[in-house]
Amino acid sequence: MVTISDPALSAIWLTLRLATVTTLLLFIIGTPIAWWLARTRSWLKAPVGALVALPLVLPPTVIGFYLLVAMGPQGPIGQFTQALGLGVLPFTFWGLVVGSVLYSMPFVVQPLQNAFDAIGERPLEVAATLRAGPWDTFFTVVLPLARPGLITAGILGFAHTVGEFGVVLMIGGNIPGKTRVVSVQIYDHVEALEYAQAHWLAAGMLVFSFVVLLLLYVFNPNGRRK
Repeated sequence: MVTISDPALSAIWLTLRLATVTTLLLFIIGTPIAWWLARTRSWLKAPVGALVALPLVLPPTVIGFYLLVAMGPQGPIGQFTQALGLGVLPFTFWGLVVGSVLYSMPFVVQPLQNAFDAIGERPLEVAATLRAGPWDTFFTVVLPLARPGLITAGILGFAHTVGEFGVVLMIGGNIPGKTRVVSVQIYDHVEALEYAQAHWLAAGMLVFSFVVLLLLYVFNPNGRRK
């Protein structure tokens, strides 16, 4: 009987931790960006939208390479983190977080932007007539109406982070218990011809992916029959 090895369990735990932290940060960073993209008429909307969506078309290794250079000892981010006494981020958990946030950004921002766009002006105008302030309107009107988009963004952001390979391998390498996530662990098993272990992890990822898509169809109103 095949059992999951300790390195595999460590990789699973690290992946779940990475996906959780990344998703929380994506909501904090991505929600204001999505709201601005949904509301602005600035000429910057197209460039910013294209920049957010860039990870959808760029190879993960390209993103990982430039992040590795930027966060390295001679890069601007690396010099900044060293000045703060934090060292450099490549080959650390927080380096993986930075890469994951940037790589999964469109999977959170775009569903949120679509949800904010769908709200329209009427609810905001009604809230204004009731003397609700901007923050009150956002938290009591906008977010409840955008709940399907929030759920979709959270599921996609979490799932996409779990499935990362190229970016995390470029930035984090393959350090057991520190930067080795599930996708890299599967690669290691295959390289070592440990196909049984690879099957266990790959099958788990397959089931996880199916459950993610199922949840999207369940919670996305546009996917239901009327």
